Amino acid sequence: MKKEIHPQYAVTKASCACGASFEVGSTREEIKVEICSQCHPFFTGKQKLVDSAGRIDRFKKKYAGFDATKLV
Repeated sequence: MKKEIHPQYAVTKASCACGASFEVGSTREEIKVEICSQCHPFFTGKQKLVDSAGRIDRFKKKYAGFDATKLV
């Protein structure tokens, strides 16, 4: 490898939005992530619902007057 053209690789602190933090190797000084293995539903086994009721209500409101039998 050529000298002095590569970024410095060091142990870095990565922090998640849930409050968890851990050390990883990176060229950055600090890493912030939105989701990690401690809060991700795949790893925790718990499902998080994100505004699903709002989506359903908007859908019902949008298609409240729609009648599919009138299309034929």
